[in-house]
Amino acid sequence: MCKVSPNLLLERAEQAFLEGDFRVALQTYGLVLKDHPEMEEAKIGVYLSDLGLESAEEAQALFDYYQVIKTEKENAADIIDGLLESLSSAKFQLGELLKEPLQEQAEYSDGIRYSDFLTLVESRGSFKKAFEDIMFSTKVVITDKDQFIDFVTRLAEEGFDEMALNYLDATTSLFGDDQDVLALYNVVKGMKQ
Repeated sequence: MCKVSPNLLLERAEQAFLEGDFRVALQTYGLVLKDHPEMEEAKIGVYLSDLGLESAEEAQALFDYYQVIKTEKENAADIIDGLLESLSSAKFQLGELLKEPLQEQAEYSDGIRYSDFLTLVESRGSFKKAFEDIMFSTKVVITDKDQFIDFVTRLAEEGFDEMALNYLDATTSLFGDDQDVLALYNVVKGMKQ
């Protein structure tokens, strides 16, 4: 009986992953690892497929990111490992932060309140680390203009200027001609230079 090429198995696993069939992708990546336990791409595939069984959106975002960086960076697998570890750590920390009465949790079931996010920032030691930990898994729920201004300003300061501009563009209609919010465009553009 001849063995199937690991590259062919990788292609099949990737195709199953892209189709959202994470169980088949996990099994196929596992077959690759059985004969080639050192193959980094298969290891990453296993981790992301397993994540996909819990959260398809997160897994797909990390998979897309991995596809971009694997040709550009030698340590792409290490970067993804770090992101997965951070994601796991952030989920645990968020779980601890969100241990509140059920009614309050229901209001923020799609995300984390900005005040709780700032607590996470404090525990992680930097806005950038905290934001990278949650950006694929959780929305930050902003409830007023001051929070929005602070959030967008911090995004720009930490090098997420394109994301800051996207937030501004998406919310312009909510704030109308509010000069404080419109001034953020200058802040973000000033950070880019």
